[in-house]
Amino acid sequence: MELQIRKATKDDIKGLCRLMGQLNGKPLLPEEMERRLDFIEKSPIEELYVCAETTGGEKVSIVGALGFRLRENIGNMSRYGEVSLLVTDRAKRRMGIGTSLMTYAERLSSERGCIGTWLASGMGRVNDAHVFYKSLGYEITGYRFVKTH
Repeated sequence: MELQIRKATKDDIKGLCRLMGQLNGKPLLPEEMERRLDFIEKSPIEELYVCAETTGGEKVSIVGALGFRLRENIGNMSRYGEVSLLVTDRAKRRMGIGTSLMTYAERLSSERGCIGTWLASGMGRVNDAHVFYKSLGYEITGYRFVKTH
């Protein structure tokens, strides 16, 4: 089996629904995933990539997804690549898929003139995702404050 990372298409909806259900703990309907793909297609900054397992060039299954966008900071006139979503199939974790997706995000950042790559991760993910990100050299540099209207 080989891994192929590419932009998500509507052919990936079933696999993306499965992964989003694992990430959020509740199923995502195909119609909702299709709306999300339409949103991404119209967005000037949002991109969604999938990691597919392939055999002989034929797709076997979607085993990971990466959301990516550019973030600009007027405070120091810099640009970063932001990982807005990262999910790996539960059955395939610790097999290098997450690392491959993060390496891909870092390459996208570099190709687009960014000075780095960053992401936000929930406070409840200290024992899994945070350990993973730290192992890749990411540092916790602050807090994110949110007010919902």
